[in-house]
Amino acid sequence: MLQTSNYSLVLSLQFLLLSYDLFVNSFSELLRKAPVIQLVLFIIQDIAILFNIIIIFLMFFNTFVFQAGLVNLLFHKFKGTIVLTAVYFALSISFHVWVMNLRWQNSNRFVWTDGLHTLFVFQRLAAVLYCYFYKRTAVRLGDPRFYQDSLWLRNEFTQVQR
Repeated sequence: MLQTSNYSLVLSLQFLLLSYDLFVNSFSELLRKAPVIQLVLFIIQDIAILFNIIIIFLMFFNTFVFQAGLVNLLFHKFKGTIVLTAVYFALSISFHVWVMNLRWQNSNRFVWTDGLHTLFVFQRLAAVLYCYFYKRTAVRLGDPRFYQDSLWLRNEFTQVQR
C-alpha cells in the first residue's frame, strides 16, 4: 500500500517533472542560437516524460486493484491518460528531432516549415492536455479506494464483467 509520506514524495517528483516539461516547452525557443544546450534540454525533457510514464505505471502496479488481478478495470479507468501520454511522448520526440535537424547546421536562421509548424501546434496542444490529465490521474491514484478491498471495487468489478 502506498503510504502518505511516500505518496507525497512521488506526487512531488511527478509535479517537478511536469514543471520541467512546462519550462522547456515555454522557453526552449529562446535558446535556438545555442543548439547544444537546446539538445540537452530536449533530451532531459524526453527522459522526464519517460520517467513520468514509468512512475504512473509503478503507481498502477502498487494498487490493490492491480494486485487483485483487475488490470482491465484500472486501465479502463485511466486509458485516456495512458494514450495521451504515449501520443505526447511520440509528438515530443518527433518535434525535437525535426527541430534539431533543421537548426543544427545554421542556428542563426529562424527556420519554420509548414510541417514543423503543424507539428509544433499539435505537440503544444498535446502538452496542455498531457499536463491536465496526468495531474488528474496522479491525484486520483491517491484515493484510498484503489488500495483496499471495498464495496466500490466489488461494484466496479461486477460492471466490468457484464
